[in-house]
Amino acid sequence: MAASGGELTGSQYILHHLTNAKMCSTDTGLAFNKACADSGFWVWHIDTLGWSIALGILFLAIFRSAAKKADTGVPGKFQCFIEMIVEFVNDTVNSTFHGRNPVIAPLALTIFMWVLLMNIMDIIPIDWLPATAGLIGASFFGMDSHDVYMKVVPTTDLNLTFALSIGVFVLMIYYSFKVKGFGFVKELSMNPFNHWAFIPVNLVLELVTLFAKPLSLALRLFGNLYAAELIFILIAMVGLFQLPLHFIWATFHILVIPLQAFIFMMLSIVYLSMAHEKH
Repeated sequence: MAASGGELTGSQYILHHLTNAKMCSTDTGLAFNKACADSGFWVWHIDTLGWSIALGILFLAIFRSAAKKADTGVPGKFQCFIEMIVEFVNDTVNSTFHGRNPVIAPLALTIFMWVLLMNIMDIIPIDWLPATAGLIGASFFGMDSHDVYMKVVPTTDLNLTFALSIGVFVLMIYYSFKVKGFGFVKELSMNPFNHWAFIPVNLVLELVTLFAKPLSLALRLFGNLYAAELIFILIAMVGLFQLPLHFIWATFHILVIPLQAFIFMMLSIVYLSMAHEKH
């Protein structure tokens, strides 16, 4: 079956949209996409890196602009909107985080806005940016447009969601040792059975629980956005009616986009709060 991707069949069209743009180092220098098929572990997903960095810069630019234009008088609509987001995140941190740490609120705001902006990329019609990338590759670099890949939703890349969750995990471990000291090791080794004979059992149970936290963060965000992206791809294959169906699904998906950003932020706050609690 021919899909809306030109000469591509349906399965090839789906695979094309689910493939990241890759860059790797080979014996002959830098290589891209198909040339990286056998390059091993060290492959860079340059579309994920590019879009996530660009959206991170966009977040900083928006909030820096709001801070510079902040007025103690009657605020404008833009300032009101930014203040609503900041107050929402601050109230969430105050009600959830039970320690004292000035880093948590800015971190929560950064997580929420960055993940939100990355998720919003899922609303853009599925063919627009990849087709533009293919056209640029064909016109200026002599490439086959089917060999040009572009995934524009960074949170549909498991590497990105794991990178975010590992960052939170590193902070959890750091603050656990900073706040609790040796007590953190005691938590892992003496719970739930408070007897030295059960230390091996306790370590297995507690370490599984500990490592499940970043795992759940990464997989929850990735799974929800990847599934939504796949539905957008399937909708794009119907041809003539793809735009009406796209906007119907996008309207529903608008509820999912901020919800997943909020859940990631909330769980990060909860896990960091647990790292600050002494037992």
